[in-house]
Amino acid sequence: MGVRIRQATAADREAVLPLVDAAFRHDPVSQWIFPEAAHYERVHGQMMGAFFDLVLKHGWVDVTEDLSAVAMWLPTPAGEPEPDDGPAQLRAAVDPDNVRIELVGTFTAAHHPHHREHAYLWIIAVDPERQGEGLGTALMQPVLEQCDREGTAAYLEASSGRSRELYRRRGFADLGEPLRLPDGGPLMYPMWREPQTYPQK
Repeated sequence: MGVRIRQATAADREAVLPLVDAAFRHDPVSQWIFPEAAHYERVHGQMMGAFFDLVLKHGWVDVTEDLSAVAMWLPTPAGEPEPDDGPAQLRAAVDPDNVRIELVGTFTAAHHPHHREHAYLWIIAVDPERQGEGLGTALMQPVLEQCDREGTAAYLEASSGRSRELYRRRGFADLGEPLRLPDGGPLMYPMWREPQTYPQK
């Protein structure tokens, strides 16, 4: 039986946030931003909620019908974007004393490619108890197939070596060298996927 996917609405917000919280509990970047478990528990969900709201406004959020997996996508045009104080606003709204929230946003924005239009996979999360079932691939596949049909690239930043290998198997390739977050932070792996064509049968 196939995985049923639909686009999320604001009504899904409260169900999506615990899923993302659980999925990112051992993520190197999330742990770097919120190194103390109690702080993570208190604030991480608020940050993900802000992400959900932003992506729902400017892009789209795909979820499995049973809300066991979520993917947040932003369509990104070519060309340098206008100056944006979004990372500072996010820090002020979510955790004003935590400079690392702002650092991640400004760091990834500074290295984000803008030479071509692309679909930006901001976040993908799968319920830890359902990982290994192919839900992440199922969520990505319709968007990547649309990219292939339309000749559009896709981009993401893998936050661990394990996820980097998973994305490689889905057509993504490293875009330059890995990036190390400031203050001795973990590596992030920029990855780019060219639209793919397949031989006619």
